[in-house]
Amino acid sequence: MPWITVATLPIGSIDQYDAVLAQLGGEPDGLVARYVGTADGTLRVVALWESQAHADQFFARTLGPALARALGPEPAGTPELIGIDVARSYVREPAAGVPELDQRR
Repeated sequence: MPWITVATLPIGSIDQYDAVLAQLGGEPDGLVARYVGTADGTLRVVALWESQAHADQFFARTLGPALARALGPEPAGTPELIGIDVARSYVREPAAGVPELDQRR
């Protein structure tokens, strides 16, 4: 079942986030789409995953250690993560440059 994560990361800029992602060596298994931006001066990452298991594996085994390396042992803040079990998907026709998501429901 598809899974959405909304992460608030203790990273100051999208460029810093891109640098952390560059360490990972490619897109994680099960990632369908990722959107990064700021709200109220805080970096937010919204991702759509094929399943919760894919997201859990990425955060525990890959992103967590990469953030620890990038931010040091005592980061300025704690990452916050919200998980959402997708009950329905409502998708409009994609705009130019926006990848189309497949409708599974």
